[in-house]
Amino acid sequence: MIAVIQRVARASVTIDNQEKAAIGSGLLVLVGIEDADTQEDIDWLAAKLVNLRIFNDEQGVMNVSVKDAGGDIIVVSQFTLHASIKKGNRPSYIKAAKPEIAIPLYEKFVAAVHLQSGKPVQTGEFGADMKVELLNDGPVTIIIDTKNRV
Repeated sequence: MIAVIQRVARASVTIDNQEKAAIGSGLLVLVGIEDADTQEDIDWLAAKLVNLRIFNDEQGVMNVSVKDAGGDIIVVSQFTLHASIKKGNRPSYIKAAKPEIAIPLYEKFVAAVHLQSGKPVQTGEFGADMKVELLNDGPVTIIIDTKNRV
């Protein structure tokens, strides 16, 4: 799994001109799933992002997690995170999991984030044409690949 984690002042997801999800301060997480992803990847990534200390403490130092800050989370599926651009100029998405594999893993990931955070997790809609809007706070953007944990 690859995740792009962005600390936001606010974020929203709109589908067909209808707002599907919206948060204030928290995390917008774009997640790409591949066939090789397992429950272990899901659990590790969910725990990591919920406990990642990227919110400011009283001294203005990034030392507080989204969980401790009481922030909200939006998780959006994004297969393009697995784009390969090794050949030519048209990205290949061969590593991205097909929907029959990706959807159950995505749903398990959202459930794991909910369990880890103790709060409802908002989402986009798998496979939909989404408009994602955000106000990056910092900016703070972190990329995590569960295959590169060490």
